[in-house]
Amino acid sequence: MTSRTVTLLDVARTAGVSKSTASDALQGSGRVAEATRDRVRAVAEELGYRPNSAARRLRRSSTGAIGLHLPQTATRLDYYMNLAFGAVARAQEDGFDVVLLAPASVGGTAGGASGPVASRVDGLLVIDPEVGDSAVPGLLDAGVPVVTGERYLGPTAAPTGAVICDNAASLTALLDHVTERGARRPAVLAPAGTSAWATALRATAASWGQEHGVDVALRTVPFAATPGEAEETTLALLRADPAVDAVICAPDGAAPGVLRAAATLGRPVGPGAPPAATTHSPKAPTPLLVASCVDGTATRSAEPPVTAVDLRPAAYGRACAELLCDILAGRTPPDTVRRHAWALETRSSTTAWPA
Repeated sequence: MTSRTVTLLDVARTAGVSKSTASDALQGSGRVAEATRDRVRAVAEELGYRPNSAARRLRRSSTGAIGLHLPQTATRLDYYMNLAFGAVARAQEDGFDVVLLAPASVGGTAGGASGPVASRVDGLLVIDPEVGDSAVPGLLDAGVPVVTGERYLGPTAAPTGAVICDNAASLTALLDHVTERGARRPAVLAPAGTSAWATALRATAASWGQEHGVDVALRTVPFAATPGEAEETTLALLRADPAVDAVICAPDGAAPGVLRAAATLGRPVGPGAPPAATTHSPKAPTPLLVASCVDGTATRSAEPPVTAVDLRPAAYGRACAELLCDILAGRTPPDTVRRHAWALETRSSTTAWPA
């Protein structure tokens, strides 16, 4: 059936069910046996059936859109832009448009935000919600399903679902890695703020140090610290504490600032200095390992390339949108929490320089 659009009737006939049963099976509604539901969905997938989103919206009196709320600093960060693209692509597969909610459009209180938002969208994605973000309580109380990217640590209503990363495990992996590469006095430039990500990184830096008997130098930088801010903080850190031999920078895109600070102070980056840095000096400066909690263009294109945690933001955005679509369609119950996997990408900033 590649020469014309596949209809719901085509799916019903092929699956051997009525059109209404096929519709209920695909929407997750009605009393349909699980085996029948699975068969209808398999047939729909095989035939390449795509629901008529306009007709579906009329049937359920929906807006055909979901809202996306990002942290206020997100517009200049690659991570959130990639996440947004992933969310848009996945939402469109279920016939939804994505509306980016500007801070002014959601209001500062529950009462001010819930009405307008609920009338414009069928559900909401709220990414990295901060306790200090005045818009979040209103979004969570907007009267539509809400999926958060990371948990919300505030006292208001819980979201309908969440997709979370193990941020404690990712920073632990970085700290373990730099110590395995020879670091004895690591430092962490942890993000300020009250998001689950920022809170987990600060807590993990402290707990890892206690567990390993290592004094981790913890410095707080803005949630979306610029390379300049990271450079300034690193310069002050290394001048005050020259024994620091590894710096893990949390904010997206800020790691090049750490590299600039190392260059300013004559600290070669990597577990061994390049041969040229040691030839003319009887006492070479202590090498500095550099890593990042967020991978991206800045870490991959840096010189040297920086070891980083790949949080797979586009896939994360897809996972958040998929959970919301599943909840809206009745395919997944409320209160579902899904986990998103990350990967450690090791590069020259923490590995041996080439001979």
